[in-house]
Formats: sequence, structure tokens, C-alpha cells
Amino acid sequence: MKIRYIVASLAAFVAMPAVAQSNCAGSANLKTCTDQSGNSYSVSKFGNSTQVQGSNSSTGSTWSQSSTSVGNSTYTNGTAANGKQWNQTTSTYGNTTSTYGTDSNGKSFSKTCSTVGSITTCY
Repeated sequence: MKIRYIVASLAAFVAMPAVAQSNCAGSANLKTCTDQSGNSYSVSKFGNSTQVQGSNSSTGSTWSQSSTSVGNSTYTNGTAANGKQWNQTTSTYGNTTSTYGTDSNGKSFSKTCSTVGSITTCY
């Protein structure tokens, strides 16, 4: 499930504090970043929606994703570097978070995690 790792990595990347993003330029709502490998990422935030577009300078491939949050759910759709579509929905209800969707190979995935105290159980 590479796409889950990409989404998790991207979420962490977007949430990084400005100090850690010394290779980024722009504002909190519109920024462009370049990593040490020369890959570039454009992140645009408008209200409850975030658009991300990336490119790999070595291969010339591009990818994109669009996320919108409504209530307790976030809906994400994207196009992988191989040109194939993928989607993911994450919903939180109390101490339970469910994520499901279809990866860029057309394979369905789902994961639900519940936290009680300091113990998190996923299935």
C-alpha cells in the first residue's frame, strides 16, 4: 500500500513547522518546496481544501492530490506518478479513526484504529 505511506508522508510534510521547511517559499496558504533530490511540490490551501502537485526532476513524472475536509471526514483523490487514479476517505468518530479507499493499482484497502487510554488497536 504505497499510497497510504505517500499520504501519511505528505500529511507530515504539510504539517511541518516553517523552521523545518527552509527549502520552501510562499505563504501558509500557497507554497512551493524543493527537496534535496530536486523534486518540487506545490501546496495550496483554500478553506477546508488542500491541493498538492509534485514533480520528480530526475524522471519527469508528476503526481497530484486534492483533499477536502467536511465535518469529521477528509476526502482525498489523486493521480499517482504512473497516471492512475486513487482515493481515500478518513473519518474520525470519538476515539476511532477509519480509513478506506482504492490505491493506484485498483486495490481496495481499509484500516480502523481505536484508542483507549494509551492503547491503540487497529484492524
